[in-house]
Amino acid sequence: MSAIEDVVNELSRLPTIGRKSAMRLTYHLLKQPPEQSKRLASALAVLTDRVRTCDRCHNLTEETLCEICADPRRDHSLICAVEEAGDIAAIERTGEFRGVFHVLRGRLSPLDGVGPDDLTVDGLARRVAAGGVREVLIATNPKLEGEATALYVQEQLATFDVLVTRIARGIPVGGDLEYADGVTIAQAITARREMK
Repeated sequence: MSAIEDVVNELSRLPTIGRKSAMRLTYHLLKQPPEQSKRLASALAVLTDRVRTCDRCHNLTEETLCEICADPRRDHSLICAVEEAGDIAAIERTGEFRGVFHVLRGRLSPLDGVGPDDLTVDGLARRVAAGGVREVLIATNPKLEGEATALYVQEQLATFDVLVTRIARGIPVGGDLEYADGVTIAQAITARREMK
């Protein structure tokens, strides 16, 4: 197998990168000065050597605790449970959430072979059992697997004295009602709030 084919095969394993995109990226890299490709290769090597999961929340970090868990200004009594570490960035961009996180490392999906033991719900339960947590906000994706995961997390936390909430769902800002599906409209109506 050629060096070009090796790179195309590896790039095409990445999410949302098909074979054609992998070919374009490979040829783009070949057009660049060799130092640029070497910097990319070095950065990827460093990434896999240094990045690990936070001992507390399973976020990605280079330290024992991630920046969020180590920040005393965050509200440690409020935990937001998300499917993947990448979901944290989306929530952080809003600037509205000042609590901490817990990465579940996926969602229940029996068809994909992902069961309860593959998630970090037990770690979340231990954090709640240790005390000081008043609310767990479940922010899994509003798909069948995300909903099943949210229900499972809720069941696992039922014996604790903690408020379990779920992110609201509905019509996105800038969206048109005529293009929204019935389930989204129904959820938007159910999660309505008083205008002030």
